[in-house]
Formats: sequence, C-alpha cells, structure tokens
Amino acid sequence: QVQLVESGGGLVQAGGSLRLSCAASGRTFSSDVMGWFRQAPGKEREFVAAIIWSGGSTNYADSVTGRFTISRDNAKNTVYLQMNSLKPEDTAVYYCAAKVAPFAITVARMKAPSWYDYWGQGTQVTVSS
Repeated sequence: QVQLVESGGGLVQAGGSLRLSCAASGRTFSSDVMGWFRQAPGKEREFVAAIIWSGGSTNYADSVTGRFTISRDNAKNTVYLQMNSLKPEDTAVYYCAAKVAPFAITVARMKAPSWYDYWGQGTQVTVSS
C-alpha cells in the first residue's frame, strides 16, 4: 500500500522560506509522477508543482514559478517543495500526491487533482503579513 507523509509546514513571515517533504513508501516510484497541491479555506484544491520521478522533469503553477522548487531524492524516496519568497496568499494546506505508473503524461493531467492515485494527509503552511 502506497503511503505519503508530508512534513515541514509551519508559520512563517512574508518573504520567508519553508521546505516541505513528502516521504513515500509502499512501492518503487521510478515510473511515477509526484505532485504538490494546496487548498485554502473555502477554495478548491489547486496545483502547485509536479515532477516526473524518472528524469526529473518539472512543471509549476504560474503563481509559484520562480519562487518554489520541486525536487526528489531517489535514495530517500522523498519529494521536496522548497518555497521561497512566501506570500500571505500561499497560506493553505499543502498535499503531496502520487500518480502510479501513468500510461501517458501531459501537463494538463499533471495539474488535475483527479488524475492522482494517492494523497498524503496534508501539512499546514501559514504566511503572516
């Protein structure tokens, strides 16, 4: 059974940084896509970033491009989201997601929460102004 466990959230001032981690277990993720999503109160879950485990290709939401970086550590089976220059509008619960052995990968699919097979429990990020 695939398990995803997020950590690293917290309270930070605007302009600060946080690094989120997603520890993955239950399978070999070499052929999978890992994504980060976020959900603010009263809003829909939205795409933040994704990485194709094999090769490391990445994709970002326009709102975080240039500020956030997604990466993975093969040895630790862990995906990271480095968040810099944080803004109050980045406040949300951040979720890690995994798409197992996708048949076809497109940017549109990577951005769709419904495409993913497994989700973590989420970690709260709060950015104060």
